[in-house]
This record gives sequence, structure tokens and C-alpha cells, in this order.
Amino acid sequence: QVQLVESGGGLVQPGGSLRLSCAASGSIFSINAMGWYRQAPGKERELVAVWPSGGTANYAASVKGRFTISRDKNTVDLQMDRLRPEDTAVYYCNTKAVTSGNYKYLEVWGQGTLVTVSS
Repeated sequence: QVQLVESGGGLVQPGGSLRLSCAASGSIFSINAMGWYRQAPGKERELVAVWPSGGTANYAASVKGRFTISRDKNTVDLQMDRLRPEDTAVYYCNTKAVTSGNYKYLEVWGQGTLVTVSS
């Protein structure tokens, strides 16, 4: 159907930077939105940033001014600057898409990539 492949996670010191990348592939007719979520141990998964097709990027208050989302066709990146220990989490790419052929509307999640911010 539709798959998301993520990359770019790793270990960085506080104040450092990372760039996450995500690419969607498969039977895609259109993509309505792409974005990033994150989940820390014992916490709820939360929205980090999202870019709706034809819309404007939206950020969580905790990352606004530090993270930048970029979107092009079936890819979405997340540039993370001035990272803090509380940013440590598994980051998941997300897309809302319509499939080719049968035109099913679905939401797809990536496998997740771990970001650890620690000295």
C-alpha cells in the first residue's frame, strides 16, 4: 500500500542539531498531509510539526522557533536545532494519503527513529 521510511536519528549533545528525513512510497494517489510526531517513554505520542498539502506548517509550542519542517512532494524533513534533553523521544513520520486505484483514505506511520539528547 503505502510505506514511510525514516532516517536521521541519533545521539547529540544539548544545543546540538539533527535532521530527520522521511520518504513515502507505494500506491499513492495524493497526500493530504505529512508531519512528525514523537513519543517519550511513559508518555503519550504528541504532534511535533505538520505540513498540510496546500496549507501552512504548524508546530508544537515546545519546538516552535527551534525546529523547522520542510515538505516536497512525497518527502518531509525535520531540522532540529538547539536540542534539549526533553526532546529525547522516538520520532515518527506520519502521512494522511489517498491510495491509487481504490482511492482509500488512510493514515500511515513510519517505524520510528530514536533521538537522544544527552551530555
